[in-house]
Amino acid sequence: MSRTTTPVLGVLGGSGLYQIDGLSDVTWRKVSSPFGDPSDELCFGTLHGHRVVFLPRHGRGHRIPPSEINFRANIDALKRSGVTDVLSLSAVGSLREDLPPGTFVVVDQFVDRTFARQKSFFSTGVVAHVSMARPVCPRLGDAVMTACEGLDISVRRGGKYLVMEGPQFSSLAESELYRSWGCDVIGMTNMPEAKLAREAELCYATVAMVTDFDCWHPDHDAVSVDQVVAVLQRNADGARALVRNVVPLLGGHQGPCRHGCQTALDSAVITAPEARDPALVERLSAVAGRVLR
Repeated sequence: MSRTTTPVLGVLGGSGLYQIDGLSDVTWRKVSSPFGDPSDELCFGTLHGHRVVFLPRHGRGHRIPPSEINFRANIDALKRSGVTDVLSLSAVGSLREDLPPGTFVVVDQFVDRTFARQKSFFSTGVVAHVSMARPVCPRLGDAVMTACEGLDISVRRGGKYLVMEGPQFSSLAESELYRSWGCDVIGMTNMPEAKLAREAELCYATVAMVTDFDCWHPDHDAVSVDQVVAVLQRNADGARALVRNVVPLLGGHQGPCRHGCQTALDSAVITAPEARDPALVERLSAVAGRVLR
């Protein structure tokens, strides 16, 4: 984000969140990506005078299962639409007694246990290695915490989100294993999304919305879709209120992100210029054009 760039918030809506209330000048528009089709058309609008781009991660009506989401196309399309900051809203299960259903967790770390997804924009012809030591932008996390003040939301700052492949829920043995690793919540969608946002030099933060205790809990040994959906609806109301409050906070930001999210690729590309595949360089025009031109 340069000092002259106006911040644009991109919102990735998870299970139960398929629209944002209060947007004006709303237009749903297809955005083409060289990485395939995004999950849906993107919703462009303004909220409190600030630009917002919304994308339902599973598509409207929840058509797409976690493993079939085209994460690369989603992030590329947001970048092509001028988005600078990405707020990911995701339904998760809790791995801790003190994170009951209805709690919002502003995640700061991930454990990636997915195995069937394209995890990078880069490949043979242009190789890059970005740092994922701190995958979440603290500036966005600060804004989310401020936005929650005065809302009827139980919110926790910090937590480890284990991302499983799905679509099945965990076995009891898996759930207990993840707890032994010190993980706090479990879900199916934030990887490779967070990795791709970092490669695209976007500020990224996750609000993990707890819908249930995972099956480790003695009173929740079998998670049902009906149970999850009931809490999803309550969480979605809180998420929409959160978005309404956070947009002015992020929209008023001036200058580059002090955490350097917008320069993640400065020392990441290792392929020599003369060895780069021109076709891949073209595909990467939105994601990495700043460093490949």
